[in-house]
Amino acid sequence: MSYIVPIGPYHPALEEPVHARLYTDGEVITDAEVFIGYNHRGIEKLATQKNYIQTLVMVERVCGICSHSHALCYAMACEAIAQMQIPKRAEYIRVIIAELERLHSHYLWEGIALHLIGHDSLFMHTWDDREAIMDILEELTGNRVNYGTCTIGGVRRDITEDQMRKTLEMLDMIEKSNEAVKNILLADKSVAARTAGVGILTTEDALRIGAQGPHARASNVPVDVRIDAPYSSYDDFEFNKVTFETCDVFSRAVVRVLENFESIKIIRQAFEKMPKGPINLGTKIPKIPEGEYMVRHEAPRGQLCYKVVSNGGEFNERVSIHVPTFKNAPTVPVMLRGNTVADAGLIIASIDPCFSCMDR
Repeated sequence: MSYIVPIGPYHPALEEPVHARLYTDGEVITDAEVFIGYNHRGIEKLATQKNYIQTLVMVERVCGICSHSHALCYAMACEAIAQMQIPKRAEYIRVIIAELERLHSHYLWEGIALHLIGHDSLFMHTWDDREAIMDILEELTGNRVNYGTCTIGGVRRDITEDQMRKTLEMLDMIEKSNEAVKNILLADKSVAARTAGVGILTTEDALRIGAQGPHARASNVPVDVRIDAPYSSYDDFEFNKVTFETCDVFSRAVVRVLENFESIKIIRQAFEKMPKGPINLGTKIPKIPEGEYMVRHEAPRGQLCYKVVSNGGEFNERVSIHVPTFKNAPTVPVMLRGNTVADAGLIIASIDPCFSCMDR
């Protein structure tokens, strides 16, 4: 028999509101629709009523997981309009926080995915490691979530030798733990049973729809802004794009675990090459001249874009935010078709959605 099975928009299992409508033949999903837009907060409108420092604080709260990414994007756009040349040391500190944030985000997703699979022992193990990453972020910035690191013209806090030592010790621990998680993911039969061949998004469909970030790379699409269009000194570091070819939920898990090694590699290089000098251009509220600029950043979930328009006055003329979940959400109906209702939650979660980001 045919049924329509609704998931959301308000459901105890959903952290953010989204509505998926599943058309089924028995347990098999024959078609699906995804509806978004339940969480609009008016951030882009508010940006036109705030000065540039106030906006920087606000956009960092677009997302609780990739908060540094939003602040970094906005700051880089303002700096480009004003033709500011920020200190090299500040660029390196921005990269370090961005990669720690990527580790935090990937570990968060891994834990949620393992919980949905039913592998709660590994879920608790990954989230224990995530706590160590968040402790280091708190050590470096003063906060575990909204770090307040970026300012227009650089960063607000320097990194001391003692903080570098603590971070490197944490990375050594995380690297060993991540190796163990990788080995379990590749060999565990219960993980394979729930993820292998589930929620397939072919390379062709990923390119056609415009998938971003780890979600695209898990469909063997080699896109990464850090390498394709380097910014903030990323061209100073040696690291690899991580792709996988099975195009399923298993592939999305493997890509994120392997990307953790690349983030660790980048942070270590940043510490080794850390230049001397100032960390910002001063504390005076900057004067942003008339102009507009768009920047791209490889956030944990994929390409994040900010376009900032200035009329030369105190407030933004326009701030346009384009997040990776907006590109990845249309892949969900494609992935759901042909799978069972029991796999729907895991498939939706496999894009690592942030509907709070999207409904800004």
